[in-house]
Amino acid sequence: MADKVLAIVLAGGEGKRLMPLTADRAKPAVPFGGMYRMVDFVLSNLANAGFIKIVVLTQYKSHSLDRHITMTWRMSTLLGNYVTPVPAQQRRGPWWFAGSADAIYQSFNLIHDEQPDYVIVFGADHIYRMDPRQMVNDHIASGAGVTVAGIRQPLSMADQFGVIEVGPDGRRIRSFREKPTDAVGLPDAPDQIYASMGNYVFTTKALLEAVEQDAEDKTSKHDMGGSIIPMLVERGEANVYDFRDNEVPGSTDRDRGYWRDVGTLDSFYDAHMDLINVHPVFNLYNFEWPIYTEQPPYPPAKFVHQWGERVGRAVGSMVSPGAVVSGSLVENSIVSPKVKVHSWAHVDGSVLMEGVDIGRHAVVRRAILDKNVIVPEGAEIGVDLEKDRQRYTVSDNGIVVIGKGQRVEP
Repeated sequence: MADKVLAIVLAGGEGKRLMPLTADRAKPAVPFGGMYRMVDFVLSNLANAGFIKIVVLTQYKSHSLDRHITMTWRMSTLLGNYVTPVPAQQRRGPWWFAGSADAIYQSFNLIHDEQPDYVIVFGADHIYRMDPRQMVNDHIASGAGVTVAGIRQPLSMADQFGVIEVGPDGRRIRSFREKPTDAVGLPDAPDQIYASMGNYVFTTKALLEAVEQDAEDKTSKHDMGGSIIPMLVERGEANVYDFRDNEVPGSTDRDRGYWRDVGTLDSFYDAHMDLINVHPVFNLYNFEWPIYTEQPPYPPAKFVHQWGERVGRAVGSMVSPGAVVSGSLVENSIVSPKVKVHSWAHVDGSVLMEGVDIGRHAVVRRAILDKNVIVPEGAEIGVDLEKDRQRYTVSDNGIVVIGKGQRVEP
């Protein structure tokens, strides 16, 4: 089947709600979980499933994303496999992508060249595990034009999602609405709704016809969820795929069905905290369905000094290769490669990205520090939020976020 399927990953998002983390990079290129980039999760799902003809459509500040994909995601060219970034090429005129549907319209040549029977269209900025083979098989069996992945959420949260409403059979989509306040519960669970995961499987003919028709509509927003899916729903050609039915090898009862949209600073932070439980809510240690990424030649993490209060230690944390915790305490945190935490410093409930340097006696609490941020000796972050708000970004839930290269005051 894999040779009849082309995977398109939509990775052109600007990610304004993740500023300042997206000030210098596209949202799918934002580091996550110490070792990874957001885009690695969707690419790993596709690769593990054997779908390894993948194009990644990019647009916004895409250099680091393009570089990561090019250096990391190399397939066997002998077998005709590839993962390749494709920037906006202005094939249809002198304009950039006007939306996710327009991105596919301007990239029709990729589909025509490959001649697939089915096209997977997945987003690039969600954290989850999924076996897309099962969704593709479900789509083929249904005969639908498009199948939309839905995750069950409480009816009370309907106004936070794109909501898929289904008919009496529980499969055929009768309505696809954005953040409705009057959503209807599911036939088998009146207190639940299907939230769209932004993952679609199309029969190629249905995709090409719908996108081409949408391109001719000058009033359209040219969005997959807002334009293309409602069009196919109106035609009676759209089905839902219940993410609850997806069985990922190696998954546990605790992390089965996990999916998180990390589109805000608070959801990004919360998703990191999901990783460090004793029994993780999202388990990176599933070796049957690995998350792939670049593995630089860094040495193992090191913990040094052990006398008095000057003891290098990390508790309830994940510490990446190349990191050095020197005579300091790291608690409930994610420590990325090449991070240095110096003596008598205290880091708690924080996400430290690659190359962060925490000076002696510094305190960092409930914070996200982007790459190469230097915290001077004795500085305090997350201790006085009113003071932090005058200098840095502070999320609605009180997470202090310091962007790449941003100066930290002593």
